[in-house]
Amino acid sequence: MIDEFLAQGLSDVEEAVRKAAAIEIMPRFRQLAEHEVDEKNGPHDLVTVADRKAEEYLTVALTRLLPGSAVVGEEAVHADPTVYEALRADAPVWIVDPVDGTRQFVNGDPAFCTLVALAVRGEILASWTFAPALEELATAVRGQGAYVNGERIRSGSPDPGSALRVAIAHPLYTSDEDKRTLARLDVPGVASRPCGSAGLEYLKVARGEMDGLAFTWPSAWDHAAGLLLVAEAGGAQSTVGGVPFRVDRDNALPFAVGRDEATAVRIRELLKGA
Repeated sequence: MIDEFLAQGLSDVEEAVRKAAAIEIMPRFRQLAEHEVDEKNGPHDLVTVADRKAEEYLTVALTRLLPGSAVVGEEAVHADPTVYEALRADAPVWIVDPVDGTRQFVNGDPAFCTLVALAVRGEILASWTFAPALEELATAVRGQGAYVNGERIRSGSPDPGSALRVAIAHPLYTSDEDKRTLARLDVPGVASRPCGSAGLEYLKVARGEMDGLAFTWPSAWDHAAGLLLVAEAGGAQSTVGGVPFRVDRDNALPFAVGRDEATAVRIRELLKGA
């Protein structure tokens, strides 16, 4: 069933993603009223009516396209954490972040995106990263490469001798322990900066515009689409435990992503410390 869907149904997913943005997200961009923005776990953890409505739209559309599938969406999990357990079940799972970069969206910054990935038993099979305000759609299918607006992208390797450009988990969303771990990247030969939208940071690595990433949180909706995109562009990733990050299990954190295997390993080893 999944192979048939991957062969025939991908354009329908793209249409659903584009429609969710066109109907529920973009009409609210730079038009949000104060009552349409709420805090979840603190003043920097925001959710808007666009997040909720877009996830509702995608939940209906995607499960209709693939009967028997489940949806693990950021807002649904916030309302009911047990929804996350679908990632460990046998049914196909849509992993959805309706507005990745909500802080940017609220501030009128176009650097946000909608993330959708399709996984079965923890294996990410296809992904969509749609930045509607930037008019960019990145797609990947396992074993078939990574594309932006229909053109293939490759991550390549960092220039020899140049400082690694690494986006790290934003300090607004990290614990003191996380900050101490990420500070291990403050060494000669690494130029780090706080990340914005995780999905768009993954896209930068897949394009070779950034050399690597270091993340400290496991939320599948932030990582699933980007991990496949980077892998299909030629990149690599690893947790500090020395094994790949997976969405269907507990992971040793933080984890590193790189344009190539050597870069991912270098970032991982720095994060591990002595």
